[in-house]
Amino acid sequence: MIHPNRTYLLQQKEKRSAVEKSLNIIKARRQALIAEFLASAKPFLVSRREIATEYRRAIEELQISLARESRSGIASIAEVSKQEVIVTIEPRNILGVRFKEAIISSSIRRKADQRNYNIAMTSPHLEEAISHFETVTADMLKVAAFESKLKKLSRDIRQLSRKSRVLEQRVLPALGRNLKMASQYISEREREDYYRLKKFKDMQAA
Repeated sequence: MIHPNRTYLLQQKEKRSAVEKSLNIIKARRQALIAEFLASAKPFLVSRREIATEYRRAIEELQISLARESRSGIASIAEVSKQEVIVTIEPRNILGVRFKEAIISSSIRRKADQRNYNIAMTSPHLEEAISHFETVTADMLKVAAFESKLKKLSRDIRQLSRKSRVLEQRVLPALGRNLKMASQYISEREREDYYRLKKFKDMQAA
């Protein structure tokens, strides 16, 4: 059983003060991460909508092309117009949150004369479909970087929220109870010491 004294009481007060400071730092960092998350989420959601719209247009143009041109001809064009895309993955750090960003070394979108086939042999609908698909590919790589960043930010925000709840709902209340118990114990002991000392003086006087 612990018999609290003033040293113990002082230690508990210092510990509570340290926990409160840590809690304030955690809350401030969480707020900063939430602000960064919201700032990154907006362009991410916009990009997702733009990709969906672009992909729908690409499919529509491709379906028209398939109705007008042979499937084997389109497959041959797809084969000869392949391109190599170099993507560099680089680490990034925002407010202590580490994530990886995809950087495209060259433009995925090409001009019609850069696709290694005779555009005079294809329809405008196929050219539009190819252009839309290239845009979708480029945008999806950009979104991949946003997605990685948002996942890491979300994970750190959840971790900070859990730490904050533990400190607020468990650690600080426990320290508060310890301080109250120690203060009461010391006060009672001091009253008893005072009573004994007074009684002793009364006995001496008698």
